[in-house]
Parts: sequence; structure tokens; C-alpha cells
Amino acid sequence: MKTILFCNLPYAFSIMKPLADALEKRGDAYLWYISPLLIEQFPYKTMQHTDSIKELERFESDAIFVPGNDVPYWLRGVKVQIFHGLAGEKKGHFRIRDYFDLYLTQGPYFTERFEALSKKHKNFKVIETGWCKLDTLYNYTKQTHRDKTILYAPTFSPSLTSAKRLLSSIDLLSQEYKIIIKFHDKMDKALIATYQAIESERITISQLKDITPLLQQTDLMISDTSSVVYEYILLNKPVVTLESKSQNINWENYTNVQELEESVRYILEGKDKFKDKREETISLYHPYSDGHSSERMIDATEDYINTYGVPQNRKLPLLRKWKLKKLYKEKNYGW
Repeated sequence: MKTILFCNLPYAFSIMKPLADALEKRGDAYLWYISPLLIEQFPYKTMQHTDSIKELERFESDAIFVPGNDVPYWLRGVKVQIFHGLAGEKKGHFRIRDYFDLYLTQGPYFTERFEALSKKHKNFKVIETGWCKLDTLYNYTKQTHRDKTILYAPTFSPSLTSAKRLLSSIDLLSQEYKIIIKFHDKMDKALIATYQAIESERITISQLKDITPLLQQTDLMISDTSSVVYEYILLNKPVVTLESKSQNINWENYTNVQELEESVRYILEGKDKFKDKREETISLYHPYSDGHSSERMIDATEDYINTYGVPQNRKLPLLRKWKLKKLYKEKNYGW
């Protein structure tokens, strides 16, 4: 099977790296597509990659894995939606844009919703496989540490982020615990600067592109309405959020900053009342902890091709076709 890994945003690198590794292990031909705007940031330059849509056309793929919202409809291959997070409550997560033939879901919560949408739209199939990004999470060798360590990972969305309200709390908690901060790639630069002003031996702003090692190395996460909360929950570790809008909250969530601070101390002293409830979230969102979701995703796509073949076209409104042609014909995209 010839496969394209389609990347338009930097978070896609860590999502699809396990897929690339699995394809290499199988001996399959594959090609990363990296937006020209991101090519300098691409960390896996020894792997086959391109920033040219024309080269993708010549490649004539059988399948295209996409963690984003769109893909050039004219490229050959089964268009496979693999998602860029686990936060189903975020705007657009369950929006059907008609670009994809196959949706590979992470767990029953997502599968049930997309199966209902599949029956309505009748133009895509749904298979539950688990999520390739989490293979790294489950296969990562945990490093030991002596100090209790907090990971602060806020979302970037101005309407949802806790970063403005928690600056003083992070500074205060650092007097008792080590804190690692991981900002989203789209976080407001001015907000980042306010946290850089309080960096110290106790507060570190991580520059890692992949958050996975930080999930493994820390004891508790502080966040808000961010999909990374679910990744942390999948490790059966405690989370405390400020005004999360998530739909299935099985963790401590507060509207009051002082209560959040007290809860962090309470949990790190060993009083974790949500420990059992995290199992419910794990079973709904991602019950696959074997580290082999990438293989299941590849197998599911091959099964789709064996059953239905490679689609020759997608039925799209003319306006949507025009927008995609315009987007991917821009000079910055190598045409």
C-alpha cells in the first residue's frame, strides 16, 4: 500500500510518526507531505518527505492519512481522517466536511457519534482502531524523578485558555513543586512572554515539539479545555482544570483559582478521589493500551481498499472545490 502522511500543522508530526514507523517496518512505500511553511520545522528529515503537491500527484497513493480538516480532493487515495485530538466537545470535531472516505476512531465515545453521522451522510465508513499518536505514549520508557512535578498545558483558544488567570497560581505553586509548562503551537506570543518572565529553576517552559515525554515524567496536570487532558487521563494520572467545557469530566474542575490551587496540593498529598472514575474515561475514549493502534489503522485502511477499492472522486460542492484549489495552488505550496 502506498501512503501519504498529510501534514498542514506542526502537531501532526507527533501524531503520525508512529504511523510512519509502522509503514517502514512493513516495507510499505510512504511519503510525508509537509506544508512549505513548516518544512524547516519537520523533525524527521531522514524519512521520505516532500512539500510539493505535484509530487503527491505523481506518487499516486492508495491512502492518505490526515489529522487535519481538509485534503486536496483530487489526489489519488482513500482519504482517511485520523483526528488531531481527543476533545470531542471542541467546535467542529464532529463536523462532516465531505473530504473523507474513512474515519478511524479512537474509542466508543467517538465511534458511536461518527457511526450515526455515517448513516446520515452515507459517504464514509467508520472503523474503531485506537489513535496512532498514543502508541508513543504507551511505549515510552518512563524516567524516574524524585520531586513531585506538575505539567501545565493550557489550550491556545482565547475563549477557553486558562493561561491569563493562572499566571500567579503557577508562580505560587512553584514554591512547593517543580512545574513544566508546555504551550500549544498557536498560543498567543504575548501570553507566552508573561510566563517567560517567571521562568526559574522551579518553572521550565518546554520547547519539545512532542508532549509525550512530559506526560510520562510528571505527576499531575493542570489544564483547561484541552484535548491533551484526555491523553493524561489515559495514563491514569490526576488532572485539575480551570473552567473546562469538556462533556465527560472525570477529574477535578474548578471556576475558582484558589480552589484549584488547594486541589493540586490535596491530590499530590495522595488524596485522589477521581482515581476510579478515570477508568470510565479510558474505556470510552481510548481502551487500547497495547501500543499497536498504528498497525490497526493501516490494516483497517487496507481492508477498506480490499472491500471498496480506491475511490476515483469525491462529490463536493463547487465552492468547496474552488477553495481547495485556491489554497493548494498558492505559491507557498510549491505549485
